[in-house]
Amino acid sequence: MEEQHDALPAWQVERWLNGPGPATLDELRGRLVVLHTFQMLCPACVQHALPQAQRLHRMLPREQVAVLGLHTVFEHHAVMGAAALEAFVHEYRLTFPIGIDRAAPVGELPLTMAAWGLQGTPSLLLFDRLGRLRLQHFGHLEDLPLGLALGQLLVEPQPLAGATAAPAGAPVAPPAACDDHGCAR
Repeated sequence: MEEQHDALPAWQVERWLNGPGPATLDELRGRLVVLHTFQMLCPACVQHALPQAQRLHRMLPREQVAVLGLHTVFEHHAVMGAAALEAFVHEYRLTFPIGIDRAAPVGELPLTMAAWGLQGTPSLLLFDRLGRLRLQHFGHLEDLPLGLALGQLLVEPQPLAGATAAPAGAPVAPPAACDDHGCAR
């Protein structure tokens, strides 16, 4: 688990499923944001990350915590388009907002995945109430460490009006591997 205190460039979401979704992290200022990145053909995403996101969405107060998904496809592009994702979201009964990462005009990595230096899927990102990235974890993060991280962020003092996020940090170089915890790019 990698703790950070950085802001990231804006996400590049093509469209949202399960409602309009936030246009930017700034719209969620004042709330914690739990963002699960996934691919619908990633076993660890389907078995662990998405059920965890759905549980969090059901149990956490929405006025304090926003749970979001970001479908960020870096492989098997032809079979993981928007129509397939819509059917997947319906069949798995996912109810939290899910953004579709915008495809790059050139290359396989979608824009947000590339800009954020994500290593693969699933990846979990926690943002504090100021929109600062506080935790970025590649692979499935078990419920207990995630709960502890969320609890720590929930008890932090509320930000003052006009407070801003820290500047973005450099992306981390990705490992090249795939196992039960996730699929690396």
